[in-house]
Amino acid sequence: MAMDGYMSGFGNELATEAVKGALPEGQNSPQRVPYGLYAEQLSGTAFTAPRRENRRSWLYRLRPSSSHAPFRPHPEGLLKSGPFTEAPVTPNRLRWSPLPRPTQPTDFIEGLVTFAGNGAPAHGTGVAVHQYLANRSMTDTVFFNADGELLLVPQSGRLRLVTEMGVLGLAPGEVGVVPRGVRFRAELPDGEATGYICENYGALFRLPELGPIGSNGLANPRDFLTPVAAFEDVDRPTRVIQKFQGRLWVAELDHSPLDVVAWHGNLAPYKYDLARFNTIGTVSYDHPDPSIFTVLTSPSESPGVANCDFVIFPPRWMVAENTFRPPWFHRNIMSEFMGLVHGAYDAKAEGFLPGGASLHNCMSGHGPDRETYERAVEARLAPHKIADTLAFMFESRWVFAPTPFAMETPALQRDYDACWSNFQKARLPGTDAEKPR
Repeated sequence: MAMDGYMSGFGNELATEAVKGALPEGQNSPQRVPYGLYAEQLSGTAFTAPRRENRRSWLYRLRPSSSHAPFRPHPEGLLKSGPFTEAPVTPNRLRWSPLPRPTQPTDFIEGLVTFAGNGAPAHGTGVAVHQYLANRSMTDTVFFNADGELLLVPQSGRLRLVTEMGVLGLAPGEVGVVPRGVRFRAELPDGEATGYICENYGALFRLPELGPIGSNGLANPRDFLTPVAAFEDVDRPTRVIQKFQGRLWVAELDHSPLDVVAWHGNLAPYKYDLARFNTIGTVSYDHPDPSIFTVLTSPSESPGVANCDFVIFPPRWMVAENTFRPPWFHRNIMSEFMGLVHGAYDAKAEGFLPGGASLHNCMSGHGPDRETYERAVEARLAPHKIADTLAFMFESRWVFAPTPFAMETPALQRDYDACWSNFQKARLPGTDAEKPR
């Protein structure tokens, strides 16, 4: 189904052409492609991956993507990649205030800042977490990532990603995924934009299994949108920047490489409106594990233990009886990197701000601050809706190592531990602790 320049469905076999008759009939690589276009396969998985996991698309373009001069090194700025060994891995809980907006002209690539990560692209496992802070559109420059797919979470300002497979518009409250290798240019319709990125080195993101939930719920496949074919026929100098094994490289072309006239397959950029997430929770007592909020998952070889889960905490009703309703105190074998798009997070009354971030690594105790805790245990338990909130979490089986920038920036809240420092000791009957203080 096509809608407003998009086709719907997650992982579907799709076919789209910007010029009628550009797609070959009945085969992928005929002797003569219509209009003299060049047939090129883009493989996001190995040729021999099982059919249910195989992701590839056939592109029909004005020029083959192999038409370029050698790449040369390009400055990386604050962009880092695995293995993350520059700073010691810390068990301490970390939280950051929003980073300041750039004061100099800064495009999407120039404005990338890496906070933490694990694994390495050379090993095909792990993730890196970045923020982007940009105040100008990319011009005559395109980018692609050879190290992994990119999950983008806008926080402020819209992004217009002009990709070689169509145009993907993203606004705060939506997320988008650009597959490994797909070229794109990031434009800023609002003049500036900030947000978060999960760079996934591991298995491609997919929808989680629903198990006892049944056949419906959480993120529904029909709500994912893939752009229809659109292309540029532009003959002027264009830089192509790629990220390869953690480094940036650049080559010069005499044309725009965003010249795919038609394509078909099941590997393409896509977007999802988080407001369409079918949130599921208790209607009796307690509340389920936060895994019930998983939008996408990158699985590992161990069932149920993800390379990365993308989890959201959206607006929702709270109705549980006789229950502590905020997130409970917790220690986790998984490691959690959190961000906040807008509003407030229900486990923290202060300090966790839109555009900020936090990191709780494996077995680091965390949970509500004292103010949130005391308010929750004294609250009258009527149904209420958490309306103004959109937090998210990149949760990984691997410990996140922060970058030197993340440990040195003034945005690091060095007093973060203090929000748990003033809890009173519980009072047991028959002990001194029972006596008034």
